This record gives sequence, C-alpha cells and structure tokens, in this order.
Amino acid sequence: MTVLAIDAGTTGVTALIVTDSGTVAGRGYQEFRQYFPQPGWVEHLPEGIWHAALSASAQALTSAGSPAIACVGITNQRETAVIWDRATLAAPRRAIVWQDRRTTAICDRLRADGHEARVAAVTGLRIDPYFTATKLTWLAENEPDIWAALVDGTVAAGTVDSYLIARLTSGRRHVSDASNASRTLLFDIEAGQWSAEMCELFGVPPHALPEVVPSTGMIGHTDPAAFLGLNVPIAGIAGDQQAALFGQACFDPGALKCTYGTGSFVLVNTGSQVVRSEAGLLSTVAWLEPSGSLTYALEGSVFVTGAAIQWLRDGLGLLDDAGQSEALARSVPDTGGVVFVPALTGLGAPDWDPSARGAMFGLTRGTSRAHVIRAALEAIAFEVRDVVDVMTAEAAARSGQGGSPVRYGEPVQDGQPVQDRQPAWGGQPALRVDGGASVNNLLMQLQADQIQRPVERPVIAETTGLGAAFLAGLGAGVWSSREELAATWQLDQRFTPGPRDDSAYARWRNAVTQTKGWRA
Repeated sequence: MTVLAIDAGTTGVTALIVTDSGTVAGRGYQEFRQYFPQPGWVEHLPEGIWHAALSASAQALTSAGSPAIACVGITNQRETAVIWDRATLAAPRRAIVWQDRRTTAICDRLRADGHEARVAAVTGLRIDPYFTATKLTWLAENEPDIWAALVDGTVAAGTVDSYLIARLTSGRRHVSDASNASRTLLFDIEAGQWSAEMCELFGVPPHALPEVVPSTGMIGHTDPAAFLGLNVPIAGIAGDQQAALFGQACFDPGALKCTYGTGSFVLVNTGSQVVRSEAGLLSTVAWLEPSGSLTYALEGSVFVTGAAIQWLRDGLGLLDDAGQSEALARSVPDTGGVVFVPALTGLGAPDWDPSARGAMFGLTRGTSRAHVIRAALEAIAFEVRDVVDVMTAEAAARSGQGGSPVRYGEPVQDGQPVQDRQPAWGGQPALRVDGGASVNNLLMQLQADQIQRPVERPVIAETTGLGAAFLAGLGAGVWSSREELAATWQLDQRFTPGPRDDSAYARWRNAVTQTKGWRA
C-alpha cells in the first residue's frame, strides 16, 4: 500500500508517494509565484497553489509507476490566510502569507489596548503579524466588499490546508485540523476548539471558519473529477512543522527537531502538557487524536533562513542555484568579518520584532560573494542557536522551581526522565533535522558546533511530507502504531559538535540588536 502526501510549502508544492515500509517511491515538485505588492507584503495566488499541487501529485504518481493509493495526507505552510467562494471555489483575492507584515499597526494597537496577556493565555501565541487572525482583521478594515461576502457566508476563510481540501473534495468539506487551527490566534489550545472570545476580539465571524477535525483519521474523499481521477480518503492533516515533528518520529515528550525551509522551526514535544514560555517561544498543538486527546509542542519560529539563500540567488544574483552555497562557503575559511542578519520579514523567536529589517555588517573592499554566502549559513546556525539556547535556559529555570515540568530535549514519563532514544552528547540529546537546507553538510556542522549537541539527519530529509503520510496512513490503517512508524526512521549522518566560535556569535547578537526598530 502507498500513501500520497501533499506538502504545500511557501514557495512550492512537493508530493511524495510513501510505501508502507516508509520509503519514498515517487516525488514531484512544482514552484508557484510569489507576489510582493508593497515592502513587507507577501501574497500567493490560491489557484497557483492548487495547480502546483495537481502538477506535483501527477509527477509523483508518474515517477512511482502510478501505484494504487490508499489515502492522501496534507501538510502546509501555516498561518497564511486564504478566502474562497464556497460555490465556485474561486479566490476573490490573493492569499496573505505568513511572512506578510502589513498588520504590524493592528498588532501594535491590540497590544496597546492590553490584550497581549489574554491572547497568550488562550492561544499560546503572541500578537504578531505572523498569525492568521490579524490578516483577517486587516481585510475587514481595508476590503469591505470581500469582508461582506465573508460575513454573509458567500466566501469561506481558512488556512492553506482548508483551501486544498475544499479543492480536493470539490467544496464538500470545509475543515482544518487542530495543529493548523492553533496557529490562527483564534483557537483555545486547552479547550481544543475555536474561541468565541478571540473571534470577537479580532472581529472574525466563527461561521466563516472551518470545522476542526483530528489530525489523523477519515476526513473526506477526493473527487476524481477534480483530482487526477482519484477517489481516495483524505486521512491526515497537519501544519508543516507539526508534520515534520511527526515525520521525525518525535513521539515522546522531550523529542526535538528543526526543519530548515523558507524559515527554520525548532519544536519540542511536550506531551499532554501545555508548556508556557516566558522567553519568546510559542505553545502550540502538535496533533489531535481521533479520541480527542491533544499533544502539544513548544516552538521557536525563525522567519527567514532558506529564504535568505533564495534571496541571495534571485534578488542579488550571487548564486545560480542554492546547491552552490556549500561549495562557495567552503572556499573561504571564515566570513571575513561579515555578519548577515536575514530579518527580511522581521524577526521571529526569540526577539519578535516585526519592524526589524535585514542588514549586513562588516563589509570591506576584500568582501567577496563567498564571504556573504558563508555569513548567510552562519546566520541560520545562529538563529537556531538563539532558539535552542532559550529552550535550554527555560528548562534549567523550570527544573530549579521544583516539580517535574517537561525538560526540553529530555523525554519524561509520569513526571520522571526516561532513557533518551536519541544518542546524547554530554547529556544533551540530538537535534533531528530536515528540510531543504539540511542537505548542506557545512551548515549542519556549523549547527552542531553552535548548539553543542549532535545533529542527526535522516535518510529521508523530506520529513514534512513524510509526517503527513504517516498521519494519513495511521488514519487509513496502512500502519497500525507509532512504534511501527518509528522503526522506519533511518539515520543518514550524525554531525558531532566541535569547538564553537562564541566571538562570532557575540557579533551576531550585536548585529541583531542594531536591526531592530526599523520601519519599512
């Protein structure tokens, strides 16, 4: 039996055909266009995402020899706001992407009115343009015709998963799973349902939102007239980072992963416990079981990592393709003093400054493109270290307060640490990595050095799509248990930490401070 996983990312859609042994039998990929109508604004054409999903899925099926498909799993860029006509499925405007910063003033207003603490208590998030709700508030304030259609029920609102499932089912299902819902600022993460209080605060009519369903289980069926002639169950949904956590077999509390995509996202499984961060991390739903039980995660979200390499390629023309970055960076012993802060869409965790902007420091007449590219790779490692350092510091602080809260990176059971399944370095568990940039060996070694713990890359680096396949396969009976899934995880390479350059990191933190407070 095989599973089709559709991974709708920020710049393109990947489709995987996953066998019951956990191997990838076929792949497809199709980019879609990015729109930047104003500085700080980022949009996607929903139909562009849909057509990319069709193309990628067709490619994957062809490359796998057109196998029988047991079910479909969906994973997606999160927080992006999509609206579409319920009858025709046409989108009346482009989607507002998670990277978009246009709602900064709305967020400032809500914070000034004293709503931050209550929003965090209910949703586990913070008031930031990153999340979906403020994008919908912006539409209400700026596009009255579209908003009137949303209020009267003519159009629906959702995230990318909701939109794709509407297209896959020809409009029969308007659903989202709890992991995606928990990224909207409209979801009560402890109650596991939409929050009437948050909907009122952000002015979003609850009837416009999708039904929240489990992350695994029978959700609907594809319409063969709409989707490549296939009539198969949709049996798994998760936001991309939660899907990667599942695809990395991080099923136990304390298991830790980082996905290197357009941005980078460090997640630690916190089990049935909502762990509240005091240092800029987010509490989020990892997945919802058919039984109704919720698994949670703590997340550090870095907005621009792989997108920085893409910008060096497309915006500055310093690369012909992203794969050149490792060889060019290795051609110089260091950055020559260059520090790059890729705050191209503001700063995420742990700094959280939507008005920050990207900058390069330390440029001289001797600076070459190799120095700039190496500085970009170092920046990615530094950004992830920022998050891991916060997780480690909060774990230490919590362990000193008595009780037995989750220790990030240290699995617990019944309140007590259990043996870590991942090899440790000096007591530190490994960071499991995936995503496009994880194939860069230099970056992975820099990362291990900076966080002083091993970095483990699996054989299948596309764990976002793999996680969607796992969730769907569990829901459809392709796999019977998490233990069966965990047995399919295979190590490709382990990067053991060496000495780390703390002086370079100190320069990085100084540079980050200087990028804050800009207004585009």
